[in-house]
Amino acid sequence: MGILSRMKTIFKSEVNAALDKAEDTEKMLNQTVLDMQEQLAKAKQQVAIAIADEKRLERSYLENQQLTEQWMDKAKLAVQKGNDELAKAALERKVEYENLANEYKKQWEAQKASVEKLKVSLRDLERKVDEAKRQKDLLIARNKRAIAQKQIHQTMAGMATNAGAFNTFERMKRKVEEQEARAEAAKEIAEEIGDAKLEKQFAELGKSSIDDELAKLKSQMTSGESPKSEEDPELAKLKEEIKGDLK
Repeated sequence: MGILSRMKTIFKSEVNAALDKAEDTEKMLNQTVLDMQEQLAKAKQQVAIAIADEKRLERSYLENQQLTEQWMDKAKLAVQKGNDELAKAALERKVEYENLANEYKKQWEAQKASVEKLKVSLRDLERKVDEAKRQKDLLIARNKRAIAQKQIHQTMAGMATNAGAFNTFERMKRKVEEQEARAEAAKEIAEEIGDAKLEKQFAELGKSSIDDELAKLKSQMTSGESPKSEEDPELAKLKEEIKGDLK
């Protein structure tokens, strides 16, 4: 029995879990309010029937009460006429209707008390249905908000536990930064190479001018042309110094 009881409990829990998962709160709220309204309509019908029964019992009581009084009047009339037999017959009918009137009165009073209780219950039910109708939209909105918050928290929790996407993003970010750094370095290298080449060209240009001047000077010296100021001792000394540097 213990195993069967545990299996029954497990089965019920699984069924309830499946039902909870399949249950649509918004649809259930709408359907529940509709069910309440149907129950209220049926309750009103039952109360209406009870009230009709009360009225019928009241009419029966009044009718029999009236007949009781009528047969009492007839008995009195028979006594006045000196007809005791007829008076007795009238009194017998009077007692019959009187008994019926008393029974109807009891039933009527009991029904009346029951109707009053039903009316109180009906008003309470109407109040609850009206309250449910007012709260339905609010509950639906609260449920939607709770579902949205739950989904957001689950998504954030999943992203926190599964950092693969973030790691990939950071890796791609570093890769882009590395590519940018390489491009910047290549730009700087290209600029440095260009500047060095330009400086070399200017250096070559300057060197060519000096070589030309030297060639011109040698040509003048070998052709036997003497500058007018050659006899100047200082110029002669400078010439010797230049020749010494050229050697």
